[in-house]
Order: sequence, then structure tokens, then C-alpha cells
Amino acid sequence: MTSLSVEMLAADPVEPITSAGHAQLGIAVLAGIAVIVLLITKFKLHAFLALTVGSLALGAFAGAPLDKAIASFTAGLGSTVAGVGVLIALGAILGKLLADSGGADQIVDTILAKAGGRAMPWAMVLIASVIGLPLFFEVGIVLLIPVVLMVAKRGNYSLMRIGIPALAGLSVMHGLIPPHPGPLVAIDAVEANLGVTLALGVLVAVPTVIIAGPLFSKFAARWVDVPAPEKMIPQRPSEDLEKRPGFGATVATVLLPVVLMLAKALVDIVVDDPGTTVQRVFDVIGSPLVALLAAVIVGMFTLGRAAGFTKDRLSTTVEKSLAPIAGVLMIVGAGGGFKQTLIDVGVGQMILDFSKDWSIPALLLAWLIAVAIRLATGSATVATISAAGLVAPLAADMSTSHAALLVLAIGAGSLFFSHVNDAGFWLVKEYFGLDVGQTIKTWSVMETIISVVAGGLVLLLSLII
Repeated sequence: MTSLSVEMLAADPVEPITSAGHAQLGIAVLAGIAVIVLLITKFKLHAFLALTVGSLALGAFAGAPLDKAIASFTAGLGSTVAGVGVLIALGAILGKLLADSGGADQIVDTILAKAGGRAMPWAMVLIASVIGLPLFFEVGIVLLIPVVLMVAKRGNYSLMRIGIPALAGLSVMHGLIPPHPGPLVAIDAVEANLGVTLALGVLVAVPTVIIAGPLFSKFAARWVDVPAPEKMIPQRPSEDLEKRPGFGATVATVLLPVVLMLAKALVDIVVDDPGTTVQRVFDVIGSPLVALLAAVIVGMFTLGRAAGFTKDRLSTTVEKSLAPIAGVLMIVGAGGGFKQTLIDVGVGQMILDFSKDWSIPALLLAWLIAVAIRLATGSATVATISAAGLVAPLAADMSTSHAALLVLAIGAGSLFFSHVNDAGFWLVKEYFGLDVGQTIKTWSVMETIISVVAGGLVLLLSLII
């Protein structure tokens, strides 16, 4: 099975570092997660520090020697950053090139020029889904908000009719589709095949985004009828540029890594002999690192140079793209440390033992665990990482397709009901000029629809494939 995982820093898979019973381990897990939740929500501690402290607390509650708990956390952090850190960095560079070159604005303007009337919500969900592929959720929101507000104002549309489809497109990409950090870490944790996960993720994402976006926006617009707040319309990146990339070249650049990774997955299915030249070639060009690196290099010409960027400007753009992801990398790394601590104290095996006697499907269990952590911490990434660590042992006997579905079940659960402990909740509230109640009736309900629909489709696919 192809996976993103790399060799652990420890030479061999470690035996459980405690001999605690199931009851003590169960209490240790709840206490460790409670520490993380309390530090994030009550004391407003950064998620990186909260996960670090929570990992050590988990080890202590489970009765593990402190040096062993530290070793587990460090090994997990190192292997996670090694596995996904470069991919997150490459995705950030591609996203920054797309934004600063005006390529994102070109996609938006071209699609909007061909859409109007009832087609506008569908145009917005298409724009958000394409732009959302290489961009972090928060960056996507900042990039699309000016467009949403301008379209709503100029076309006299309900803000929710335009805004909800855009938010749905971004959110679905963020939760289900690699190379976003959450799905990448889950793939790494359960050792799923990235190409298969990507293909099944797209299959789940399309109907999910249609239901949660254009269809739900009809109801959201009735429940919350607010005008676009003029004071929140910021300047668009391309307004300072003399020229910007073409539409075709921009879309091709954004979709290049997806096409390469899907091509590798298709070759894996079609070609039976793994030693053939074709198989080897696609194993290389379809690997996430090479696929994203190729897109970044191509993007420097199709996006950067096409916008008139000099070599110095390109270098500055790349440099600026890396600084904002430091926090993301550290959170993802600490989450990997927490995951490894969970595994090393024997929690994964405990869940494996218990689940043998449960009638609940593994995919539903993964979804429920992610939902619980999402509701408690407010972070989709923390929920994904923690849930993946807990249910990773369940993937040991799964087929390639079901391991991929396990990743998607976790991702779907991690999006459930965003509320006041989620930074995204306040971002949407302030940009759209809503009060807390209006944000819950629109954004929070939309997130819940995404989670439930995607989770249901994952379970349905598990019965078919």
C-alpha cells in the first residue's frame, strides 16, 4: 500500500510504554483531551502548546515514565513534519503565487463574466472549489470575501445566496481533499493511499458541496437576509498589477498536482505489474512531493512571470508564503506527537480490542470521535489529527479503498458544527457583518450539513466498494 508515511525516528515500532488497564487508559485519554480543550478554550493557549502539554499529561495519566512519553511525542512530531511538512510548504507557495499574481482574480472574473442570475451561486461554488484546492481555508476566505461582497452588492443578490456556496466550496476542500493539512495527516496516520483518497474524496466532495452550497443557500438567504457590508470590501491583489495570468494557464497550474496524483492512482489500478517502467514513472511524478513541486515550478512561469514578476519579486513571494505556515506546521507536528503518544501508551490497541465487540462500524466510530473533538476544541485540524491517532489501528486489516474512506470519515467529522470556539466562526461573522445567532443559522448549520452528508456518503460508498 502506498502511503505518505516515513520511517519513525524510533528504529522499530514501540511496544506500549505502559501496562495500564483499559479503564486507566480510557481515563487517561479523556483527561489528556480535556487538558487540550481546557487550555485552548479557557486559557486561549496556542494549539501547539496545548497539544504538547496534553500529550505529556496523557502519558502521565496513563502511568508512563516521563522520559518515555517525551520520546513518543518527539518521535511522532518528527515523523509527521517529515511526512507532510514539505507538502504543506509547497501548497502554501502555490497558493501565494495564485493570490499575488492575480491568477485567483482571473479565475473569479472569467467565471463570473459567463454566469448570472440563478447560475451565480453555482458559479461561486465552482470558483471556491477550484481556488480552494491549493489554499488554506483562512487564506481562501480572505481572498474570496471581496468577490462575494462585490457580487452581492452589484448584482443585488442576497449575501447568503452568494456567500454560503463560496464558504461550502472552501470548507469541503479543507476537510476532505489533500494537499490540505488535515487530510494529509490522516492519510499519513492510517497509511492510506493518497491517490485513492483523493479520487474518493472528489467523489464525496461534489454532491456534498452542491447540497451544502447552492441548495442550502436558498434557505440560509431566507433565514438571514442581510446586505453586504461596504466597509468590509478590501482591495483585490490584482488591482495593483499591470497584467495577470490567463484563465486557462491558471486553472491548468492549480489542477496539475491533482491530475498527476490521480493519474498515479489510475495507473496503480490498471497496471498489475508494479515493476514496469510506466508504473515507476507514475510512482515518481504522481508522488505528492513531486506533483506539488512541479506545480510550484510551473506556477512561477504561468502565474508569476505571466504577471510580470521579476526574479526578486518571485523570491519575495515564496519567502512571504512560508512565514504564515509556521504555526500550522507546529500544530500539525504537535498533533502527530499526540497521536504517537496515544498509540504508544496502548490506546489504539484498546480501541481495537473494544471495537471487536461493538456493533458500530469503524467508519462511523471515526466520524463520531472526530465530531466530539471538533465540538470540544473548535479546530478541524486538531480533531482530524487526534481522531486519526485513535482509530489508526482499525485500518490495519482494511482494504486500500476502506482505509481511504476512513480518512474521509475523519475529515467529515472534523467539520461538524463550527461554533464560538472556532476561529473560522468569528472570521465569517466579522467579514459578513453578522451577529452570533445569524452566524450559527448560516455558517454553523452549513458546516453540519457538510459533515453529515459527507459522512453519510462515506458509509454508503463503504457498502459498494
